[in-house]
Amino acid sequence: MLARARALVPILSERAAYCEELRRVPDETVADFVNAGFYRMLQPAIYGGYEMHPYAVFKVAMELAKGCPSSAWCLCLIAVHNWELALLDPRAAATIWGDDDAARISSSYAPFGKVERVDGGFRVSGRWPWSSGSDHCQWAMLGGRVPTGPGELPDIRSFLVPRSHYVIDDTWHVFGLKGTGSKDIVVEDAFVPDHMTHKFLDSFLLADEGRKTFTSPNYALPFGVVFAYCLASVTVGMADGALETFVDQMKVRTGAYDGAKATEDPFVRQRLAEAEALVRGLHGRMDATFAALDAAIASGEPVPMRLRVEAKWDAAYIAKGAMQAVELLFKASGGRGIRLSNPLQRFFRDVHAASNHAFLSAEKGALNMGGVALGLDTMDFTL
Repeated sequence: MLARARALVPILSERAAYCEELRRVPDETVADFVNAGFYRMLQPAIYGGYEMHPYAVFKVAMELAKGCPSSAWCLCLIAVHNWELALLDPRAAATIWGDDDAARISSSYAPFGKVERVDGGFRVSGRWPWSSGSDHCQWAMLGGRVPTGPGELPDIRSFLVPRSHYVIDDTWHVFGLKGTGSKDIVVEDAFVPDHMTHKFLDSFLLADEGRKTFTSPNYALPFGVVFAYCLASVTVGMADGALETFVDQMKVRTGAYDGAKATEDPFVRQRLAEAEALVRGLHGRMDATFAALDAAIASGEPVPMRLRVEAKWDAAYIAKGAMQAVELLFKASGGRGIRLSNPLQRFFRDVHAASNHAFLSAEKGALNMGGVALGLDTMDFTL
C-alpha cells in the first residue's frame, strides 16, 4: 500500500492545482484510490476489506499528502468511516455493504441536526457543513442530539443517511484544503433506524455493539482517538511534503539580488534544521502513541482513560507541530514561496486550515490534558 501511495505522489502533485480549481477531489484520483485498494484498508474482511490497522491508512495518507493534501484528507476520512462502521450494530454494515461493498461514507459529526425519536428510530432534518469528499460518497454520517429527559446523560449520535435522502449544497469557497469539497449536506425529514446510528456514549465507554461481531484488535481502538489521528496524520504528510519541496528548491536556488547560493545562507540552514527536527519528532510521537495503544489492547484490558486523553492531546499537538514546521520553511522560501505554482504555499494554506479542525484544537486539548494530569476528570467526551 505504501508503494502504491508513493507511486501516486507525483501524479497527485500534477493534479493538485486542478483539484483546488474543482474544489473537490478529481474523479481520476478517486479511481486511482479505488484501484489501489485504499478505501478497503480498514473495511471488515467479510465485506471485501483488508482489516488493516488504522495506522496503515495514516501512513498511506501521509505519503499522499506530499502530492495533494486535499486528496489525502478525503481518502483518510472516508477510509476511517469504513473502520467506524464496524463499531455500529452489524446491521448497519449489512445495509450499506450488503449490495455494494464499495459504497463510501462522508461525515459531519457536529450535532447540527434536529432529531426526533419515533417508533423504530429517528426523524432527522437539518444542514451539516464540512462534509469532506461528499461528492464521491453514497452515504453520510451526520451528527445530532437525541432529546433526553431530566437527569439523563446527553445522547449525541451520528445518523447514517443514504444519498437519496439528502442533497449536497456547494458552499465550499475557502482558502485552505480547497480541494476537499467539504460541502453542506441538507436533509429534510429522513427516517433513520436505530441500528443505523453511532451513539458516541457507547464509544466513550468502549461498549460499541459492533465490537462483539468485528473482533479484530484493530477495531478495539477508541473511536475519538482514531478520528483525531486521521486528521493529524495528514498534517504530518503536509509537513513532510513541505520539507522535501523546500530541500529540492534550496539546493538549486540563488539569491535574486546577490546571486548567492541558498545552500550557503545561514537563515535557510537554520530554518531547515529546526523544521526537520520538528517533523522527525512528529513521526516519533505518532509511533510511540500507537505502540502504547496497541500494547494496552494486547493486554486484554480496555484502553485506560489516561492513555486515551494523552493520545488525543498528542494528535492536536502533532498538528500544531506540523503547522509550525511548515511556517518555518515557508518563511525561509522568500517571495518565490507565495507563487501559486509553488507547492509550498499550498502546504502553508492547507496545514493552517487543517489545524483549525475542532478535533485538532491544541488549546482545548491542552486544557483537558493538563486537568487530567492534575487529577481531574476528562472534559472531552469525544474520546
